[in-house]
Amino acid sequence: MREVTIAAIQMSCSRDVNENIEKAAKLIRAAAEAGAQIILPSELFERQYFCQERRYDYYDYAKPLSENAAVQSMKALAKELGVVIPVSFYEAGEGRQLFNSVAVIDADGEVLGIYRKTHIPDDHYYQEKFYFTPGNTGFKAFKTKYATIGVGICWDQWFPETARGMALKGAEILFYPTAIGSEPILECDSMPHWRRCMTGHAACNLMPVVAANRIGTEEVVPCAENGNQSSALTFYGSSFITDATGEVVEQMDRVSEGFILHSFDLDELESERKSWGLFRDRRPEMYGRISLDYPNDCKLI
Repeated sequence: MREVTIAAIQMSCSRDVNENIEKAAKLIRAAAEAGAQIILPSELFERQYFCQERRYDYYDYAKPLSENAAVQSMKALAKELGVVIPVSFYEAGEGRQLFNSVAVIDADGEVLGIYRKTHIPDDHYYQEKFYFTPGNTGFKAFKTKYATIGVGICWDQWFPETARGMALKGAEILFYPTAIGSEPILECDSMPHWRRCMTGHAACNLMPVVAANRIGTEEVVPCAENGNQSSALTFYGSSFITDATGEVVEQMDRVSEGFILHSFDLDELESERKSWGLFRDRRPEMYGRISLDYPNDCKLI
């Protein structure tokens, strides 16, 4: 029996970086005291969601791994508490490329590696293509002290290929830090759809999914740098944990700060995956169309 307890953090973010890091640390510490061993904060929790507007000076927010304040703070905290923390941050990578990344910090405080967001959205007030280069790491699994985990970032969670890619790499639990909320142009509540996407990933791969979202309303202040844009996004929280069948076993509401946690037997989950045959019965030779930009070029239709 290999039991692991996982947690998701939910919080609002202010304009003060230190305040946000301290708030995340306080919640992580509380989750660890409650027994959590792998603790997921939300996407880009250092700051308010700056991708709501386009400003060239925000490129300066990107820092190399070794210089990012959140990563360095969480390394010390992970070591102190003996917990694993996947930390989302704005990364200044090689060749002046800028990435939306996660550094997976193991329980000894060391960074196991980085995953860079594969799918970059470009929508009204979610203008990430302005800030981020599409990730070049590919989907990854990280063998932490407590479990082998896969981490996708926000928009990645809408793509089944992300979840299956991490599962094929050996992930036992799928983690998704995210920042999602209102859709001012579409005028729809995307939360139920957002959640169903990920519960489906859990069911199809027979492994738990953890999603950590932020809360609160964040307003853009009109200025010359953003073309006098005036807008606001309300992030709907609703962070959750599913079991391996996709059933939501823990969840938060849309407005509260705090954390949720749940325990799983990893050996039992592996036995269930083998029994169902979902990986045994895959037919990769029939999936060529998925990897093509132009499906008509594929004969396997």
